Amino acid sequence: MQPSEMVMNPKQVFLSLLIFGVAGLLLFMYLQMWIEEQHTGWGSVNYLQPVPRIMTREKIQEHNTDQNPKYHMPEDPKKRKENLLDSINYLTETSHSQREGQALGKTTESPTFKLIQKYQGTKTLFKKFREMNWPLDIHPLNKSLVKDNKWRRTDETQEKRRSFLQEFCKKYGGVSHPQSHLFHLVSRIYVEDKHKILYCEVPKAGCSNWKRILMVLNGLAPSAYNISHDAVHYGKHLKKLDSFDLKGIYTRLNTYTKAVFVRDPMERLVSAFRDKFEHPNSYYHPVFGKAIIKKYRPNACEEALNNGSGVTFKEFIHYLLDSHRPVGMDIHWEKVSKLCYPCLINYDFVGKFETLEEDANYFLQMIGAPKELKFPNFKDRHSSDERTNAQVVRQYLKDLTRTERQLIYDFYYLDYLMFNYTTPFL
Repeated sequence: MQPSEMVMNPKQVFLSLLIFGVAGLLLFMYLQMWIEEQHTGWGSVNYLQPVPRIMTREKIQEHNTDQNPKYHMPEDPKKRKENLLDSINYLTETSHSQREGQALGKTTESPTFKLIQKYQGTKTLFKKFREMNWPLDIHPLNKSLVKDNKWRRTDETQEKRRSFLQEFCKKYGGVSHPQSHLFHLVSRIYVEDKHKILYCEVPKAGCSNWKRILMVLNGLAPSAYNISHDAVHYGKHLKKLDSFDLKGIYTRLNTYTKAVFVRDPMERLVSAFRDKFEHPNSYYHPVFGKAIIKKYRPNACEEALNNGSGVTFKEFIHYLLDSHRPVGMDIHWEKVSKLCYPCLINYDFVGKFETLEEDANYFLQMIGAPKELKFPNFKDRHSSDERTNAQVVRQYLKDLTRTERQLIYDFYYLDYLMFNYTTPFL
């Protein structure tokens, strides 16, 4: 090759410089984002900055022993920050900036310029999201569709529950920003757009029949009574809130009626154990059962180690209370405070399993559901088994030591207090 052939022409020189320039710009932007993350705590995945909070058990106990809790709304709503919808105004602002740039003759078609715009828009969104007020505002329930006076007592109970939870979170929550990734916060919330409902799923608190109701409201089935268990849980017919983009999440959180249904923590725990470990199960036995037996059963037989069947309630509790569990947590016995985040997302309706039919049918009338639609009262599975109630729970707890029973209560302590459940006899 002759020396003259090695000389790059001007076009090649320009392209090389352009490529190096773009690469340098991308590297600079990456380093800038990394430096900001180190200072703000916003990682590339968990971009909602954790806020440390101190909430001692003694402090919370004051709330639990208060004989006359005061139910009231926040004193000065004007002090609340911008509405959630304001957090998406950056879309309009970005569009306006683009039009200005085009008017000034900027090369808005340049990939580099578009990348910078996207980066700036993302920074704006995150900044506004950090500045949003949490928990979300609580809205008065729209009761215009409730015509029957028979719901008066149910309505009074509902208002007390909402006020109690709100006052508890206001007094002891100490949360000004979410402590988890946004999409994780809303990952258990189901969406029904026609009637503008958000339902947070709490397993073992009537969630299967609630999903059937949502399917009927969505027009996916004519009746809740002919929808199978597999269609409910594995059919993927219902949308979850985390499937929407940020704008869709914010809009629905701020304008839809948000409902959560809860259950006495001990009853819910025993119900989950009976369902998953006392009946054949192709998932919980090999995944949870084998790990539990291996760690907590001395001299376990080969058969039990191989199939994971026959886990005792005591072994299950050892797993639950172990800070080094051999297998992770599961939604069926996870705390409601970690499933639905009731001190971040102010739920408009708080139902309870103990009054499930009454609460559910009142809610259906309130949101304008078809008059013929009633909440089903059948057991989703193992219909011949006795429902888990206080008497059944006592039979399971008697095999535990007093210390173990106390530790279970401590584990679900927040759920007991948030939803004003009576402390169990331990």
